[in-house]
Amino acid sequence: MSYVGQPLKRSEDPRLLTGSGSFVDDMNLPDMAYAAVVRSQHAHALIKSVDASAARQMAGVLAVLTGEDAAQAMTGIPSRYAPELEGVNVPEHPVLAREKVCYVGQPVAVVVAEDPYVAKDAVDMVQVDYQVLPALTDPLEAAKDGATPIHPELGSNVVMRVHAGRGDVDRSFAEADRVVRGTYKVPRLSAAPMEGRALLVRYQPEQELLTLWSSTQTPHKTKTYLGTILNQPPANIRVIAPDVGGGFGQKVEVWPEDVALSYLAIKLERPVKWVEERWENMLAYHARDYIGEAEAAVKNDGTILAMRFRMVADMGGYFLVSSPGPPRNAAHRVNGPYAIPNMDVECISVFTNKPPTGPYRGAGGPEGAFFMERTIDLIAQELGLDPVDVRKRNFISPDAFPYDTATGLTYDSGDFVPALDRALDMADYAGFRRQQNSRGPDEPLIGVGIATVIKASGGSGDMKSSNALIRVEASGQVKVYTEVSPHGQGTETTFAQIVADQLGVEPQQVQILHGDTDMLERGQGTFASRGLTIGGSAMHIGLQQVRTKMGQVAAALLECSADDIEFQDGKIVNSRNPDHAMSFEDVAAAAQNPELVPPGMEPGLEFHANFDLEANPFSFGAHIAVVEIDRDTGALRFLRYAAVHDCGPVINPKLIEGQVHGAIAQGLGQARSEVVAYDDDGQPLNGTFMDYAIPKAMDMPDLELDFTETPSPTNPLGVKGIGELPTVAAPVAVANAVMDALSRVGVGHIDAPLTPEKIWQALHP
Repeated sequence: MSYVGQPLKRSEDPRLLTGSGSFVDDMNLPDMAYAAVVRSQHAHALIKSVDASAARQMAGVLAVLTGEDAAQAMTGIPSRYAPELEGVNVPEHPVLAREKVCYVGQPVAVVVAEDPYVAKDAVDMVQVDYQVLPALTDPLEAAKDGATPIHPELGSNVVMRVHAGRGDVDRSFAEADRVVRGTYKVPRLSAAPMEGRALLVRYQPEQELLTLWSSTQTPHKTKTYLGTILNQPPANIRVIAPDVGGGFGQKVEVWPEDVALSYLAIKLERPVKWVEERWENMLAYHARDYIGEAEAAVKNDGTILAMRFRMVADMGGYFLVSSPGPPRNAAHRVNGPYAIPNMDVECISVFTNKPPTGPYRGAGGPEGAFFMERTIDLIAQELGLDPVDVRKRNFISPDAFPYDTATGLTYDSGDFVPALDRALDMADYAGFRRQQNSRGPDEPLIGVGIATVIKASGGSGDMKSSNALIRVEASGQVKVYTEVSPHGQGTETTFAQIVADQLGVEPQQVQILHGDTDMLERGQGTFASRGLTIGGSAMHIGLQQVRTKMGQVAAALLECSADDIEFQDGKIVNSRNPDHAMSFEDVAAAAQNPELVPPGMEPGLEFHANFDLEANPFSFGAHIAVVEIDRDTGALRFLRYAAVHDCGPVINPKLIEGQVHGAIAQGLGQARSEVVAYDDDGQPLNGTFMDYAIPKAMDMPDLELDFTETPSPTNPLGVKGIGELPTVAAPVAVANAVMDALSRVGVGHIDAPLTPEKIWQALHP
């Protein structure tokens, strides 16, 4: 049988669901110590002194590392290069604050003790004398000329400007029948992974080996940066990602704790463990937090001639390694699936006294799509057109691919109308429009929201490169070593399905190994929907090498041409004489025997493979949300939610369905309830799950899902990423539905999250 395309259950699930997984906090080593972190209580303050003497004298305390100590042993954490940062003096994020703090929760010192409770008690004994400074929390105010720079060496709070576009925008606006304008906010969010950050570090001086077990999406990145940030790094660094309980972009970063604990483990020559508490996770890192202004020059029939976008991204107090990515993506991907000839897009990144922001599922895509898709609905509303018709009129046509957008991207392939039409049918779009128009003034309002979006896979630069190692044992077991490591994606299952089809074996014969920098010399990790498109493609190339060599060995033994060899049902067969066959295991064993391999061929079945993605594949999604709003309470309930995605060939529909459900849940949280709120002094107002409202099961609508398939020419599997795509569409589909309902009573716009309170206030001004 063919395994690709089958809805197999995840092979990882029995282990994870029965509590047999191995997460960092499950791990213990002999003589292990425990770390706790002293964090700033102020959003902006000078550090006059740090007195750790009382903490150091506590029984059981092994060490206290302060900013002064750290400055002698390590540099700060730099930001990744981006062209827009050329010549900009971007401040590094200190491993531990020494002269000032720039956000609540910033690490100031680390305590290590024999017991985790002693370490936490000792944190309270570290006395930090602060001189509180005024906090900048409004990015628009921080961006103004004359605003006091949070980092004086930068000279401004604007750290990066991204500009994209082409064409005669001014002329298009002058010739337009109408100009449509909108201003929107995308809230600051927490990634909120089930497992927070966690770290166990061991140093073995006799081998000069530093080993980190880390809940990370990017083991090789952590290894690389530790080797440059530590002033005297050990000769050997190994990073292992065991089971990881969710990442969503947060865990692509290199963190202060990674560096500080590595130094302390070397100094103490003892293993050190640190497991983040939920409140720490809520203070460490955020995402989104954009303000966008959009202008569209349109004809009366809905044709878009040109668009201008001005975005402001609140980056918090520092850039982390991956912080430049989302603003760049937002500026380039705001184009969406539309053939807009003239665009002028600017996104400025601004420092404020809040925690750093960076990638979170979609990484700039949901921000750009929110601004575009809300504007498409406004165009339809102001022109009296159906929002479906406006989208179809401006879609890139299938015969235009590869298509160069006005914002500088090249889309590889696509056919958008069939996916949208299928979603409209599933949602009974026409029927709900009729219901909407027939509702009386005392009945609940109905709103129908649409979002049609794109999402790139693979990232940029060296992120688009992958490697793999394929080894076939004499027993017939196939081992695949890959640099992409899962944190919920089901990689072990989908990769095994591909291997099974390519080699004619069962998935149970395949072992997928990952998450260890000692397995492969280099790697990037799992983010940017690159796992299957890039990591899977590297594996696919290696499998072709396996097929070639095993086919040659089998052909010699079966006395036939290698061109006649086929892999099927656990056998390697002479297709011209099917009775002449060998088991996969027998051929694998023969390939290890120098006496049985063809003359001139080295024994063994081990293959290194590399793959470079020359151009990103772009997936497409069409979401239709139908909501009903109670006029008296502002309460919202879903009447229908349909989503159709085009991610190329489907490897495992069951796993894709799970990815889509999770992504939509996060998108609905952004639309309806989630926001990390701060007061004017930069103090967090909701730092736990008691008051940060992630969606619950009862909040989820019934989802109707389907898929179309437009293979991508960019990779040998033809696949496009799916993990982040629904998160791009879901927030604005729901926002458009709510605003479609409220427009019936004259409400123009309210910002997400669209809580019942906000909706009620809009209905009862």
